Amino acid sequence: MKKLLLLFVVLNAIVPLSYSQDDFAKLQAEFEKMTSDPKNIYGKNKAAGKYYNIRGFKMYVEVYGQGKPLLFIHGNGGSINNFTKQIPYFSQKYKVIIADSRAQGKSADAADSLSYEMMADDYAALLDAMKIDSACVVGWSDGGINGLLMAIRHPEKVKKLAITGANLRPDTTAVPQDVWNMVIPMYTELKAKPDKNAMEKRGYKLLKLLVENPHIPLIDLQKISCPTLVIAGDHDVIKEEHTLEIYKNIPTAYLWILPNSGHSTPIVYANEFNAKIEAFFKKPYRKFDAVARFF
Repeated sequence: MKKLLLLFVVLNAIVPLSYSQDDFAKLQAEFEKMTSDPKNIYGKNKAAGKYYNIRGFKMYVEVYGQGKPLLFIHGNGGSINNFTKQIPYFSQKYKVIIADSRAQGKSADAADSLSYEMMADDYAALLDAMKIDSACVVGWSDGGINGLLMAIRHPEKVKKLAITGANLRPDTTAVPQDVWNMVIPMYTELKAKPDKNAMEKRGYKLLKLLVENPHIPLIDLQKISCPTLVIAGDHDVIKEEHTLEIYKNIPTAYLWILPNSGHSTPIVYANEFNAKIEAFFKKPYRKFDAVARFF
């Protein structure tokens, strides 16, 4: 399981590839401290937490603040506490809704199958269960994929969408080969193991999701009608040209590439990340005609 923990740290807190091993070690330590800090109540706050019966499993959800609904969706193998640096900021002005996705965190699901489409439908069902007609959505990594699929499959549920580090395909057009060289051996080893314990079964299910999915055609992206902010680091695990492809195929989209940044934009650049997304939510989408392009 040390390998699975390493995979989670790498995919959810990866730094620019130009960083030294010491830089990476420092960030890894910061990430682990942030998620294990006893003062970090997010993900274990009984006063804010509740289980909802959603599509065959119990989904653990925490709610903070009041105002317009804002849904956060974490990445593969993550949980509510991945957004420790966003919840306090946005809960001052929004009703922040944040859940552990199916088969992750406290949202246990023993079934063998898991897909991004299932999770997107889960989140739409969660809003129904909470009697919320629609919300702004922020998704990181796999959460960004879920956000895209929510906007495609449940367009009435998504007012505005901000995604960071999302991909459309599980191949080298989206993710560099050196990342696959790290992930595939872990997946192959777990797949070949005949007697997996409960934790290994869960890890295999999440790795299988990562390695074999998603498969979102460009024609589906072109159906997204809500304003969308597409975000990535310039040294992300997602290739910058792939992020550009996502941006180019959403009719009402903005693009923001953070310089000297890896996959961990909500952590490493928390202040800029929060401010940019808040500004995006506040202002109507600006259509750029020939004249507007000069300003």
